[in-house]
Order: sequence, then C-alpha cells, then structure tokens
Amino acid sequence: MIAAAGGGFGAVAVVVYLLWPTWHAVAFSGPKQLPITVGGMLFNVPSDAIRMRLQRRSGAQDRIDLAFAYPELTPPEPQKHVTVGTVDETPVVIDRILMSIAVRSDDLGWDERVRTIYPRYLQSGSTGENGLLGRAFLEGTPYKHEDLFTADTPAFAARCTRDDLTPGICLSQRRIDNVDVTFRFPRAWLPQWRDVASATDRLLSRLRGRDHVATHQ
Repeated sequence: MIAAAGGGFGAVAVVVYLLWPTWHAVAFSGPKQLPITVGGMLFNVPSDAIRMRLQRRSGAQDRIDLAFAYPELTPPEPQKHVTVGTVDETPVVIDRILMSIAVRSDDLGWDERVRTIYPRYLQSGSTGENGLLGRAFLEGTPYKHEDLFTADTPAFAARCTRDDLTPGICLSQRRIDNVDVTFRFPRAWLPQWRDVASATDRLLSRLRGRDHVATHQ
C-alpha cells in the first residue's frame, strides 16, 4: 500500500521508488518474453518491462514488478520520459504505469475493502466529475491525506495520495484467483480515468495471453 502523502523524506522516498526507472541500470540481452508463473497463474512478460534484476527469469516467482510507458503500454525507454518538477534534483517520472503481480495475500481483497472498509474512514462530502466520484479520507485515519475515487461504468476504484511536495500517486488493485495485481499511476491522469481503466485491462489481458479479461474482477 502507498503511505499517506506528506512532507519530509518518507514521501520523497516513496515517490522516487515508485516512479523512478530502475530497469536501465542493468543491460538485459536474454529473451524478449519470459514465461513467469505467480500463484499458479502463467504470465508472458516482456523482459524489458521487469523493474528488478533478480526477477528477470522464467519460472515460478512470488512477485514481479513491471513498468509500462503510457499510453503506448510498451516497456519504457530509459532516456524517454516526461517529468513534473524535481525531488532533490531528481526528475519525477509521470509517463508510466507500474504493475505488481504477487501471490494472493491474507488481507481482504480490493473490492471488499472498497465496499466495506474504506467507507468507514471517508468524509461525508464528495465531489464528482466526468462520472468519477471522489471522497476524502478523514484526518486521524490510516489513510489521511488520501482520497478514494470510484465509478460504476466502467467499474473503477483508486486510492490516491494528494499533490504536495511530490505529485500524487493512485493505487488500484484486482484479485484474480490466487493472485493480487496492483497498478500505480499518477493522480494527474484521473481526468482520463476511463482511458487508464482500459489500459490496465489491456495490459492484464496481454500478459495473460488472452484476447480479453473481465473488467475489474
């Protein structure tokens, strides 16, 4: 989970870790696609999209961390990115979707949390634009300084930190059988939330080698 946005080194470290490209540090000359199994589910993964060196191998893994350029949905080019400001003189990259695929945790699934847990911590007021409903989390809760955005058509839910010293980041998840899939993307993309929802669908479909997947399972 993304920690609540705020000042200081913690917020800076989170954003730099989540958004700064790490794959360019090590040249990879192996296969372009790697068959990787997570939680018994097979994914055909572009090797250049894998962020962590130790994960660049075929076979069973507990987790893989990926990055894709947006809107192209291809592995990012190391020297091609869009930035907004700097963090300690380091550019903050905002042109990519980060995707983590991990063995299912013991926590409640994303849909259950959106329906039954998060509403307990939300303020009563809400804002709506372009079919997207936004509600702020209460101060003094585990999600302070964050907002929850939801929509029905298509189904969409994202928990987002607010722009502060660093740009806000949104988190959205899906649980499919024994696998938890997490997407992270800049809050600045929310006005185009339908395009983002479609992009995450296409990414998951492509990695699973299917023509389509059910939206937001």
